[in-house]
Amino acid sequence: MNLLNSIQVAWTAIRTNLLRSFLTTLGIVIGVASVILLVAVGSGAAREVERQINSLGTSMLVVFPGSSRVLGRAAGAGTELPLSESDMKAIRDKVPGVIAMSGQLDESGPAIKGNLNWVTVLSGVHAEYTTVRDWKVVAGRELTPEDVRAGARVALIGQTVARELFPGEDPVGGTIRIKNVSFEIVGVLERKGQSAMGRDQDDLLLLPITTARSRIVGKNELQADQVGRIYVKFDPSQNLMEAQEEIERTMRQRRKSSTGEDKFQVRNLAEFMKARTEVLSTMSYLLGATSVISLIVGGIGIMNIMLVSVTERTREIGLRMAVGGRRRDILLQFLVEAVVLCLMGGVIGVAIGVGISAGISYFAQWPVRVDPGVLLLALSAAALTGIFFGFFPARRAAYLSPIDALRSE
Repeated sequence: MNLLNSIQVAWTAIRTNLLRSFLTTLGIVIGVASVILLVAVGSGAAREVERQINSLGTSMLVVFPGSSRVLGRAAGAGTELPLSESDMKAIRDKVPGVIAMSGQLDESGPAIKGNLNWVTVLSGVHAEYTTVRDWKVVAGRELTPEDVRAGARVALIGQTVARELFPGEDPVGGTIRIKNVSFEIVGVLERKGQSAMGRDQDDLLLLPITTARSRIVGKNELQADQVGRIYVKFDPSQNLMEAQEEIERTMRQRRKSSTGEDKFQVRNLAEFMKARTEVLSTMSYLLGATSVISLIVGGIGIMNIMLVSVTERTREIGLRMAVGGRRRDILLQFLVEAVVLCLMGGVIGVAIGVGISAGISYFAQWPVRVDPGVLLLALSAAALTGIFFGFFPARRAAYLSPIDALRSE
């Protein structure tokens, strides 16, 4: 008996007890569907985290003003003396490997164009901001050092602002009003999407930081040249841990505290995102363990039903041996039947896993990625489960005594 004949015989036996066969494969169905769903969601989440890390900017550290204390209680991040242009200069001069820097001074307010009004984030930045954030200008030009020095009334806008204030038209060269001050749109930023916190990064408007200080945010009484937070981009070869220590050392020299607490914070946002990835990985391992358990339970079910099948078909086995059937033919027949059962469950599991993944992507707007290689891996796992758990029943059938088998009723 060749392999094709064994498959035909196995399929006939499965069709004879179709409902029983389907119920037997449920463990395999659940296991395979779990594997596909797990990998699809995990891969999609990993790619989304990678996209968000890239959207923040690579090889970058961010310096924030610290938290002041009122009657011994922390007043909150950013309530300490604001960071300044001189802080930026000290970091550029004393910290090695810096290739670009920019402050970001934020304010929220309405931008008006004709009869359209849109409340957005108004950010005062330096000319190197787009370089630091790896943010391309897809139309028009970038802000220049001359714009910053002159306090020019020009602006770059994100894709969301462009859509809301300039529907169906080119924003470059257009004019908007912010706090009764007219600004010319000189460029449009590429789309960034949501941040890790769910904020729309494209819903913003970039102004020269000098213009923002004088016309939008206003000058701080304690720090006239405030810059908000400072983004520092380093050469990719620079060790960010060492760079962070250098920035902290420099800032401590400039911002001495009588309490010994730092009046600033230095963060590596990419490390924060990687920590989130590790949490997702831990969850993936737990779900993976569940999938493996489902496959094992399904395999035990396959073994059980194959043992029952051997018992029910003992006389058939004896007849096959009596007419010249070899032990390896009987072994192959029952082993193929177990593999076909598992593959049937695997195919159903693949369909369910892909379907649920598509549903999650559509209804929950969660990023998923179904890799064809994973589908093949899941089917291979189902087939191996059939071989592993089907071998013992098949061997038992092959080593039945022909005489005893023929006596069976």
